[in-house]
Amino acid sequence: MPEPHSIPPGALRYVRDIWRRFNLSRFVGALVLTACSFAVGIGGFMWIEKFSFVDAFYMTMITVSTVGFGELHPMSPAGRLFVSFYIFFNLLMLAYLLSVLTTYIFDGGLRNMFAMLKNDQQIRSLENHVIVCGFGRNGRKAYHELRTSGAEVVVVEQNEGLLKDAGDDEGQTIAAVIGDATLDDTMRAAGITRARALITALPKDADNVFVALTARELNPNIVIIARASLKSSETKLLRAGADSVVMPDEIGGSHMANLVMRPEVIRFLDMISGLGPNKLRLEELSTSELRAELQGLSIRDLNIRSRTGATVIGLKRFDGELVVSPSADMIPGPSDVFLFLGTDEQITTLLNQFRK
Repeated sequence: MPEPHSIPPGALRYVRDIWRRFNLSRFVGALVLTACSFAVGIGGFMWIEKFSFVDAFYMTMITVSTVGFGELHPMSPAGRLFVSFYIFFNLLMLAYLLSVLTTYIFDGGLRNMFAMLKNDQQIRSLENHVIVCGFGRNGRKAYHELRTSGAEVVVVEQNEGLLKDAGDDEGQTIAAVIGDATLDDTMRAAGITRARALITALPKDADNVFVALTARELNPNIVIIARASLKSSETKLLRAGADSVVMPDEIGGSHMANLVMRPEVIRFLDMISGLGPNKLRLEELSTSELRAELQGLSIRDLNIRSRTGATVIGLKRFDGELVVSPSADMIPGPSDVFLFLGTDEQITTLLNQFRK
């Protein structure tokens, strides 16, 4: 049972992260040095000149601030020698303190800290979002596709340089957690317990296995999509809890071969994936999301093609069966999912007319 006044592990991780990212050791060191300087000044005046604490504090303040006020009492030669060295030491100390403050105020340190606090607050408010681990070529592409589809996304990346000057398609700052995705604390900071899906696209297959294990343990219901470089890693990732494994190199080779053998098919697939000049969009819609007056109607009665221009290319039945080009007389069940194909304008019209 935790102690009533114990500090949550997440708070400790958060403090450590701020300390590391903004190099607060320099700032704290400057404050400690300033406090030591005051202590030396007060102690020196009290010991050498036999000043009271109030008089010693006053003399220390006017010496440190260099305002040029006169002495409270005539000082002995030892006291004047002490003040001479004390003034020289404080000039060095003040120069260091000003350099540290300048770094935080004028070089963006404070601005970055406030941006990080705002970013963390934004992540804590998210639910049913998608976590993308790794912001390399695959992770960046996955992020922009998700944002284009309207999903809330949190990026987990250890290399902060990959995230600099990188904004999403709407020009907004990327919600990101800087840290090791294989660690529990990092995944908790990304809201793993509230997320609906996770894409792990780290360069090393072993790291993706650890991410899948961590995510599955922290959120048993999350959907995990993992990247793999080696065919032998696919089985390990599935055992670790991944729902699907994608191998970009294998897909790329197959794509190039099909460009030779089936070029028109690949061009059509490029249109669907948004790579071609005439972009098409695939969309899914559960029958439970249909308006009340549309539920229980056959595909013919829904008249989707005439009303929106989009085409029903498939129907995922509640038992897992995928029906391609379903019959117009088929009546979807309460847990079935429509698969539509159309332009962005057609799909938008469809969702506006048919979704609750």
